[in-house]
Amino acid sequence: QVQLVESGGGLVQAGGSLRLSCAASGSIFSIGPMGWYRQAPGKQRELVASATRDGRTTYADSVKGRFTISRDSAKNTVDLQMSSLNPEDTAVYYCKAELRRLNSRVPSDYWGQGTQVTVSS
Repeated sequence: QVQLVESGGGLVQAGGSLRLSCAASGSIFSIGPMGWYRQAPGKQRELVASATRDGRTTYADSVKGRFTISRDSAKNTVDLQMSSLNPEDTAVYYCKAELRRLNSRVPSDYWGQGTQVTVSS
């Protein structure tokens, strides 16, 4: 069994900050890229930010300079620090990890359950 558990969502006013956390646990052999995605009502799920095991990061243009992804490979965690939030950031945020289980030879994508972020104007 593998679980990705997210925390840290909530309601914040425009201009405010939130920090999301995600922890992977279970029968994990190795973890590749970890990242955050979001899905707003009526829209497709989109990449927000991702981090490779060796620290390379990728950001959506819409969040560059406002969001920071950080990863602790030893603890199997990935965080997303969000600042200068605006109502367009309102969405359900999902953690994703590409990981290989102990009894598997190939990696697969695993998702968290999602955490709601609501930014009021």
